[in-house]
Amino acid sequence: MRLRKRTAGAVTALSAVVALALGTAPAGASGGVPALASPAGAAEDLPYAGSTGVGVHNAYDKAKYPYFADALDSGAAMLELDVWTNFFGSSWRVSHNNPFGNDNNCENATTPAQLRTKSRNQSLAGCLADIRSWHDAHPGHRPVVLKLELKDGFAANLGRGPADLDALLTGKLGDAVYRPGTLAAGHPDLDTAARAGAWPGRAALAGKFIVELIPGTVEEGNASDTLWTDREYATHLRSLAAQGRLGQAAAFPAVHRAEAGDPRARYADASLRPWFVIFDGDAGAYAGGAVDTGWYDRNHYLLIATDAHNVAPAIDSTRPTEAQARDRLALLAGHHASIASADWYPLPQVLATVVPRGR
Repeated sequence: MRLRKRTAGAVTALSAVVALALGTAPAGASGGVPALASPAGAAEDLPYAGSTGVGVHNAYDKAKYPYFADALDSGAAMLELDVWTNFFGSSWRVSHNNPFGNDNNCENATTPAQLRTKSRNQSLAGCLADIRSWHDAHPGHRPVVLKLELKDGFAANLGRGPADLDALLTGKLGDAVYRPGTLAAGHPDLDTAARAGAWPGRAALAGKFIVELIPGTVEEGNASDTLWTDREYATHLRSLAAQGRLGQAAAFPAVHRAEAGDPRARYADASLRPWFVIFDGDAGAYAGGAVDTGWYDRNHYLLIATDAHNVAPAIDSTRPTEAQARDRLALLAGHHASIASADWYPLPQVLATVVPRGR
């Protein structure tokens, strides 16, 4: 597998892109520590690929949740983390606009008793430790998508490549991860498995995390970076499968950005296409009529619809009324979304809602 190398020219280009990308995230008042919310009993009877839940954008933001454990308590079906890998700092950093260090609500709690007791601003390993500790305290919890935006992509030459991420996820989350190899069992690839209906039901996925990977904003804006997260991890999956080691993989790459037809056609190497069964793009595009979103549902692919609030008519990005948020969820479920993602952290009852997909 080809590894990304940072040449001097690439370093200069990346530095420029990072500088352009640095901005200040809108501040929001914390809604306090939400109570643990469980999905309605009827939701447990749905197939996972036949349900629609609500996700929280950038759930590591301290202005949204004082601790990542609070985000996990929210009932949300998806929680997003932004991750940096480049030479500007060590390890996998979690922050929105700081490529040099960590700025987040993770605390590296190694036991449930340590949750909400330790210093925050930890690395991705610390966030995963919190997730595992919360998992241990809540056996049988709802299935949760952990969406990782790799802001500047993988850096395998720095020890932060696909195999390194697998090792980190496995070491921290262990059997709490639902793996590509589990979905593909008995099938040649993920696409064949998904179309055959291999996604388990929600009840069977209780206590599991599904890790989704998307290319990051800096990576996508860096002309010197020719190997983005999606293609690099799909190549990794293909290689593991060829070696009979797919069980080692711990994440699913997503096709990023909405477009009509089969968006996997963008990958010139057709042998990579069957390793994508998660698609992630703008909710407005999915609901606008130009994309046949029923195609995703018919093939049992997961569809992540971001910026749900911006679908016309737009509603508040953070604090819509509960009725508005529920109506938006129903609208996107009707457009076959698996996750409707927004910043509705003040509405835990909405975040915990799961409805049938496609209705």
